[in-house]
Amino acid sequence: MKKNIRHSLIVRIILFSAFSLSLISSNSFAQYPNWTNYTNGQRITALADSGNELWIGTWGGLVKMNKTTAEITFYNHANSGLPYNRITALVHDGSNIWIGADYYGLTKFDGTSWTVFNTSNSGLPTNRISDLAYDGSNMWIGTYYSGGLTKFDGTNWTVFNTSNSGLPSNDIQTLAIQGSNIWIGTFDGLAKFDGTNWTVYDTSNSDLPCNNIQSIGIEGSDIWIGTGNGGLAKFDGTNWTVYDTLNSGLPDNCVNALAIEGSNIWCGTFDGLVKFDGTNWTVYDTLNSGLPDNYSYVIAIEENNIWIGTWYAKLAKFDGTNWTVFNPSNSGLPDNNVTVLGIEGTTGDKWIGTAYSGLAKFDNINWTVYDTSNSGLYFNYVTVLTTEGNNKWIGTGAGLAKFDGTNWNKYQTSNSGLPDSYVHALAIEGSNIWIGTGNGLAKFDGTNWTIYNTSNSGLPSNTVFALGIEGSNKWIGTWGSGIVKFDETTWTVYDTSNSDLPDNYVNTLAIEENNIWIGTYGGGLAKFNGTTWNVFNTSNSGLPTNRISDLAYDGSNIWIGGAGITKFDGINWTLFNRSNSGLPNNDVTALATEGSNIWIGTDGSGLAVYNTTGIEESSISDFWSASGGAELKIGQNPFVQSTVITYFLPPNNKYTNTRLTIYDLSGRCVKTLINEQKPAGNYTTTLSANNLKTGVYFLTLSTGNYKTTKKLTVIK
Repeated sequence: MKKNIRHSLIVRIILFSAFSLSLISSNSFAQYPNWTNYTNGQRITALADSGNELWIGTWGGLVKMNKTTAEITFYNHANSGLPYNRITALVHDGSNIWIGADYYGLTKFDGTSWTVFNTSNSGLPTNRISDLAYDGSNMWIGTYYSGGLTKFDGTNWTVFNTSNSGLPSNDIQTLAIQGSNIWIGTFDGLAKFDGTNWTVYDTSNSDLPCNNIQSIGIEGSDIWIGTGNGGLAKFDGTNWTVYDTLNSGLPDNCVNALAIEGSNIWCGTFDGLVKFDGTNWTVYDTLNSGLPDNYSYVIAIEENNIWIGTWYAKLAKFDGTNWTVFNPSNSGLPDNNVTVLGIEGTTGDKWIGTAYSGLAKFDNINWTVYDTSNSGLYFNYVTVLTTEGNNKWIGTGAGLAKFDGTNWNKYQTSNSGLPDSYVHALAIEGSNIWIGTGNGLAKFDGTNWTIYNTSNSGLPSNTVFALGIEGSNKWIGTWGSGIVKFDETTWTVYDTSNSDLPDNYVNTLAIEENNIWIGTYGGGLAKFNGTTWNVFNTSNSGLPTNRISDLAYDGSNIWIGGAGITKFDGINWTLFNRSNSGLPNNDVTALATEGSNIWIGTDGSGLAVYNTTGIEESSISDFWSASGGAELKIGQNPFVQSTVITYFLPPNNKYTNTRLTIYDLSGRCVKTLINEQKPAGNYTTTLSANNLKTGVYFLTLSTGNYKTTKKLTVIK
């Protein structure tokens, strides 16, 4: 988990600042060209030096920094073969960069091709990778929780765990190579494995001060061990020396990272960066140095430079005198935990609410961040937002704010008629703003407040989670008491006892002309036109989950958040998720539509944009139809000379025209395999790579009302 890196390569690096970096597009590796990921990469979790480049693992993807030209390249799930944007480990083997991703296995990148290893296609015991180490022949893979340690020699996978080896715990935190020995730090002590024998050191049989091993550094025959709460230990094979906050200059007993630079030991702690030369301790923190964040999570040594990845605030380089800070983010998004999205109609500006870092505005070029330190926001947890002309109304967990682009007006229970400072929902109706809270519904006309609650109205619950305006009707989604229609005179309640509403817990609402779409917490999706109810769930539709997080209507389709995003055009369901699209995370929290673009907020993986006008993949299109849809499968993929295509035409297809066509990344048709009338049934055809150049293509099957597309790759 915490890296301990020493580099024997001597390289020259020029000094440059975060503001002089020029960006290289990595679209040449694009896997999903219609998708874009915007992420925050300030949380640095791994570093690896490959000579000319420094590789940086973040919670926003992988970054390659060219140390000679000062250029950086961003790789994420949308523009590369990276399976997940949250990186946990990196190591360079001299030719390839190996990447561990939380939950999504191990990836090898040789500069052109991406190879992903996971539990379904390799000997990996789990997809949760904690650390990596390379001994010159073998890749050693540490995993979280139940996975243990794995050795991969390029062909064979060997798994070591507590049941078949001397490993003291299957929860590996850190790895280090010392000659023919591998040292393994676990939650239950330190282990040494020489290829045959296991030796375990813990608090019961040695002077190790703590069994929670966070980091390991190798200095000749000495082993330096950073622990979770016992400080720093040195072991020379016989004797133990322990340094902690009581007997040394360590500022914290949790040592997250270690790196060796000659006779200096560099330690990353929660309270800063520490250098120990064997006698003196020097502490660098945000108060006495250019370190951007005291939580120093990972360290790498390169010539005379110390690279420090911090947990909250970017990457720092220290040459012994000067500090340079870099921001390895591909956007100005302040937080990868997106809670809500809004698009300003007059300008097209995107407003993005986050869970921890306030509000961001993106005008398609520039990012502006508003938080409690520079704006009228009461709280950095943004729960809801809506736009009204030039005004933005922002609900938070501690109050409501109105921002007109210059001035902020702030409303709480203490200075207004707001019934509760925790704002769940907002809706604009002319000059009125309707506010759903945990203590009732409020209407504010700019001067007067009108409060509706269970004691003075027909509102069945004081917890209002969702709001929608349809003409003169206010639709109110409650938490536990169904949905309510209020026309300023009459309250009409719809719940599971008097209607076909599938769940009384309403998460979200969307208005489509005369239809009300209702997303529930556990009952799926409902559509109500004032008379008829249509209910969609996992058993009767293409919905992947019954828990709906958000809804958006683009004029033709309803977009549904939950276990990915689902598009429903009234007949067909199309699912987009992390495994078949550029969506970085299936935990979708927010949706907004803008022309042909769908903006998607995720919990922990930032912001994604899907351009629906390009070729629609399924690999992307996990196509579902109540009557059974067309199916398309590719045999060997990628392929060199030829591959077999299998496709199925459903029984209701009859004799309609069937086309099987190949498109390049620009959308140009480069080859037509089938173009004729065919009856229902299973078919196979062979695709030759003749006249196809090396690259990525899309194979599209169109027949009757069905269309599905798969990505294929030609390698020559």
